[in-house]
Amino acid sequence: MFAVELLDVVMDGRLDTHGIVPRTWSGLPGVIWAPFLHADFAHLISNLIPGLVLGFFVLLSGRALLVTAVVWVVSGLGVWLTSPSMSITVGASGIVFGWLTFLIVRGLFNRDVWQVLGGLVILVVYGGILWGALPGTSGVSWQGHLFGAVGGVLAAWMTATSASGKPSTGRKAIEPGGLS
Repeated sequence: MFAVELLDVVMDGRLDTHGIVPRTWSGLPGVIWAPFLHADFAHLISNLIPGLVLGFFVLLSGRALLVTAVVWVVSGLGVWLTSPSMSITVGASGIVFGWLTFLIVRGLFNRDVWQVLGGLVILVVYGGILWGALPGTSGVSWQGHLFGAVGGVLAAWMTATSASGKPSTGRKAIEPGGLS
């Protein structure tokens, strides 16, 4: 990301035009590229520091690729569908918000007391950034933050496991010979 931002500086910010441009077919590929692009180095660092910590804990979950993919797509498409026309959204904060909410709520879906307690610790340490999911700060994509958070909850639900470690579908399995 640092190399991309350095190249963007050399190119006078022209790479940022490849971010998410709402409700245009030409802006849809920005869903893929926006997390790699940042407005400036300060923006990159503000995403990188919590991203490294939260990303580490998501890696420990063993479901990092699926969680990240769900968060990435939900955040990006949410921005593409709801951001103001003629805007361009760049940055990885949607993914950071998704990882945050995934870590906060996954214990509830898994019914795992240790994950719930870990989620509470993460909420205390990083929960303040959740205010960024609300509109109010000019130049900040609250849509990316909000839909990233929605993607994190969706990923927690999708990756939920039962106490046995098997995927939890919410339905009770029928044992062989259980129907007579």
